[in-house]
Amino acid sequence: MTDMTLLAGPALRRLRRKQALTQAAMAERLGISPSYLNLLERNQRPVTARLLLALADRFDFDPRSLAVDQDHGGVEGLAQRLSDQRFADLGVDRGEIVEWIAAAPQAARAFARLFDAAPPPVLPASSVALETLSPLDLVRSEIERWQGHYPELDGVAEELADSLSLAGGDGSPVLADYLARQHKVAVKLVAADRMPGLLRRFDPATGELHLSDQLTPASRQFLLAEQIGLLDQREAIAEIANGVDFADRAAWRLYRRHLAAYCAAALVMPYGRLLADCEAGGYDLAGLQRRFGVSFEQLAHRLVTLRAPDRAGLPFFMVRTDRAGQRSKIHLGASGAGFAGEAGQCPRWPAQQAFAEPDRTHVAPIAAPDGTEWHTISRVVARVAADGQAASHAVVLGIGAELAAAHAGLQRPTGPAVAVGPGCARCDRVGCIQRALPPREAVLRFDERVRSIAPYEFSVA
Repeated sequence: MTDMTLLAGPALRRLRRKQALTQAAMAERLGISPSYLNLLERNQRPVTARLLLALADRFDFDPRSLAVDQDHGGVEGLAQRLSDQRFADLGVDRGEIVEWIAAAPQAARAFARLFDAAPPPVLPASSVALETLSPLDLVRSEIERWQGHYPELDGVAEELADSLSLAGGDGSPVLADYLARQHKVAVKLVAADRMPGLLRRFDPATGELHLSDQLTPASRQFLLAEQIGLLDQREAIAEIANGVDFADRAAWRLYRRHLAAYCAAALVMPYGRLLADCEAGGYDLAGLQRRFGVSFEQLAHRLVTLRAPDRAGLPFFMVRTDRAGQRSKIHLGASGAGFAGEAGQCPRWPAQQAFAEPDRTHVAPIAAPDGTEWHTISRVVARVAADGQAASHAVVLGIGAELAAAHAGLQRPTGPAVAVGPGCARCDRVGCIQRALPPREAVLRFDERVRSIAPYEFSVA
């Protein structure tokens, strides 16, 4: 059998992690050097026919799944695509995916191509052409395509967290020590007025990482973890970002920043450990914050990304809004809460109540325009600059009401669900006394004999 030119690094990585092996241990079983296996996993060397036979012999692995893995990502790649909300009612399990790849690899490849070529499930108004979207919209669409989950980054981060014995709480000293030992990077706290407008500054020439002395312990820990991600997982981040055909260079850079932040969250809140603690404590958010030494916003964002096909967390969504209703973060994950991406401008949106009571966590049930009910947890987060200026946002974490009721750790809301909408100009709810504008397409009605408590009477065609 002659050698084959086959690049299958991601598949080899997944197989090794599934077997819970280090690169050295797997290389020994395959009869190759660890450095050669490292090159294979990074797609810098092709998998030969001899190695395919060794994989089949040592690990009972079907080489045919490797042959098409470079196109659709194998079982993991197809499982991610099939976890899309549009396929939720089909209940396709991993066993079926394995059989599909083995029996009809070309059909699996065709499905992956069609899925990847289709418009992302979450986009701005359909009348907006893709090429006119802002870098932020392009990156949001790509994140939502994969429900914010990147298993290749999770695996490396979790291995490092275990090796460092991160035990929760403030892990900053451990992370700073790792940067010094592994990368010869010295961490220094610097007065905020000496690096105005910056939270973190890394100088590769001097090997110094400067952090603002105004950072909270949670933010300091997160930024240290982010720097580790940028150094340890640089190639993995580049591989993921380069796999997206961003015509806009700014979108590519913004996506890389998002992936670096993902690495940080995965290191500070390792997937397996976080999910186990979520399930054991019924998603007690305050307890999880203490356990991992993270902020409410960091935890909320991470919970949305727990979407591994074989062991997923609850399908949360997370939105960050300012006082004017402008949304700077929208992560819908697998929640199916499409309304949440537009609801920030509704005055009845939970964020507005959080701003009214900024010192406490606000728990409220809401009713979406389609009639579904959701459990929301909101809290105001603030940043203070060196010159004393402050910026505040409200973070809203939401989940379906029925799912929330089944988990004791989630605080119970009181009172009936509050009806929310996409903002007055786009909302056709009748009788809302908070309404500021009639819907754009509405036909206004006026009756001088009566005066309604609602500011406008209208009908919608």
